[in-house]
Amino acid sequence: MSTTGDVPEPDQPGAHPPKPGRFRIEWPADRPRNFRAALPLGGYSGIFNVPAMPTELRISYWIWVVGGLLGLVAGVIGLFGTLVLFVVSPPAGILLLLLVLVATALAAAQVTLAMKMKEGWEWARFALTIAAGVSLVLALASIGVAGGGSWPGFVISLVATVLMWLPKSQAWFDAFKGRH
Repeated sequence: MSTTGDVPEPDQPGAHPPKPGRFRIEWPADRPRNFRAALPLGGYSGIFNVPAMPTELRISYWIWVVGGLLGLVAGVIGLFGTLVLFVVSPPAGILLLLLVLVATALAAAQVTLAMKMKEGWEWARFALTIAAGVSLVLALASIGVAGGGSWPGFVISLVATVLMWLPKSQAWFDAFKGRH
């Protein structure tokens, strides 16, 4: 801070506040302090209760939730597929089982993160953005493998991510700063 105490030095945080409507990314300070804080308020029964938020963010929320729920259904179906593979090749069945369990856990995490996002937690928005990045990596890894089935999932998560970072969505998250 300056010696006069009224104007911050240029290298100090807050010296140049961003202009309204400008795009910016800041590391969220509102991370969960324990496991209970990472769970949705009121549990998963509030999945269909969507607060007043910008349309862009509401669409993003539903994309993440529906995608996560479809991932959970695919996980259950995948578990049955592993049973068939165990008969043919037990080592391959074990590998597939591990992959299905990881994918199912990630789908459940996606639903949880979407629910925390709608509560105004920026860390959940960052985590979902990272999930979209992982989706890109998986899409790139699937090039040339069975038609590259991960690309539609990446495009959908990209749309949901962009919607979370549009100016109206940013303003909605800014309104929650300091209230958690």
